[in-house]
Amino acid sequence: MRIIHSLACLVLTFISFNPCKAEQAQTILNSLSIDQILQKIYEWGNGAQGFQEGQIQISGPIVVAGVLCFIASSISSAGGIGGGGLFLPILTIVAGLDLKTASSLSAFMVTGGSIANVLCNLCATSPKFGGKSLIDYDIALLSEPCMLLGVSVGVICNLVFPEWLITMLFAVFLTWSTSKTCNSGVLFWKIESEERRKNDGFEGLEKGLLEDGSSEEREERVQVNNEKAGMKSIEEQVMVPEENIRMRIPWLKLVVLLLVWLSFFSLYLLRGNKYGQSIIPMEPCGVGYWILSSAQVPLALFFTAWIVYRKESHQDQNLMQEDPCLSSNGPSNKLIFPMMALLAGILGGVFGIGGGMLISPLLLHVGIAPEVTAATCSFMVFFSSTMSALQYLLLGMDHIETALILALICFVASLIGLLVVQRAIQSYGRPSLIVFSVSIVMTLSIVLMTSFGVIRTWKDYTSGRYMGFKLPC
Repeated sequence: MRIIHSLACLVLTFISFNPCKAEQAQTILNSLSIDQILQKIYEWGNGAQGFQEGQIQISGPIVVAGVLCFIASSISSAGGIGGGGLFLPILTIVAGLDLKTASSLSAFMVTGGSIANVLCNLCATSPKFGGKSLIDYDIALLSEPCMLLGVSVGVICNLVFPEWLITMLFAVFLTWSTSKTCNSGVLFWKIESEERRKNDGFEGLEKGLLEDGSSEEREERVQVNNEKAGMKSIEEQVMVPEENIRMRIPWLKLVVLLLVWLSFFSLYLLRGNKYGQSIIPMEPCGVGYWILSSAQVPLALFFTAWIVYRKESHQDQNLMQEDPCLSSNGPSNKLIFPMMALLAGILGGVFGIGGGMLISPLLLHVGIAPEVTAATCSFMVFFSSTMSALQYLLLGMDHIETALILALICFVASLIGLLVVQRAIQSYGRPSLIVFSVSIVMTLSIVLMTSFGVIRTWKDYTSGRYMGFKLPC
């Protein structure tokens, strides 16, 4: 905790260079004292704070939290993940908000960032993938129903599991996942370096032959190079037909995804949340509550089975275009993405973060390209985050103006992050930068959330609170 306090003092020293900001800096420093930080962390874990009814006032801690969220969103957007694992600690610890308010604001912030990602990737194509869209709609179709189901199951497990078990599972799984992601990034980096080395070596050898050979050989080499350049230009024109970009958007797949989204959203809206908010009179954890919750299982199985069946039968080519990752024979190859999405959703619900941070390493591990992984994850995060944000909005959340402002901040930050990373990839030919950005976000999340979980567990132990399994209601 000395490190945290020292960093806070360093930031505030910079702010206090302006004499007129000295009083504000002192206010921020007082709000970030060690005792209050520990208390905020404890309240974050146990939901001890009441819901703030008044408007959130613009203050030093709010401004600092906004700046940190801007940086977190720009880094997260590069990897196609939501960033909820960073937003919640920032809003609760730095801004001093209660868990319920921070969760609602975080949902809008993730939505703002995901909208920027989807707008940038929806029509984006790459010659590397034959001019196809970077978003793999097949993976999104197979994954989204099971991911939404997994989140609901994970939320129930979060209510049942003790704090120490959640912290231990989070630390173990995310450490393993971060290690795999870093290894994937290093592997992609080596492959890229080897390709660059071969290209540079070939160009150097070709240049040497042109300089050292006879006049006839030089003429032959020049003719070969001209033919290669012509072939390359023809290939690029064939691979990236810009006039047909709109025709490549699979509207039927988008309709199916929207149908999945509406089905789960309707169930969530009828069931209500754990605070008893619902559009119809519904007793929290009553018979109706559990019937609607259980209805998600057959709904997810129905959509997944129907999509797999359509893929196998090939009756509708517009629903499932041929994809190398999904074209292998055998049900296990087709069900690997729903199983990964279910696992990511369950763990995301248990840990209280989005599934994008968890499914992205899994997609990289099975060999999906970094650009496709980032675009596809951001596309799936868009559906899950908009569902959460609309639930908060329709069930009567406060601080709507603040939520929209933070969503706009994350929208701008995500655009900046995407532009910077795309420019870097074009300049250096390093798509592995996407993998490393995911690793950075995951590492920060491990440090923040694991540290906070340890502190909450220690306070529960010293205060004599019950630390065993609990009932979900």
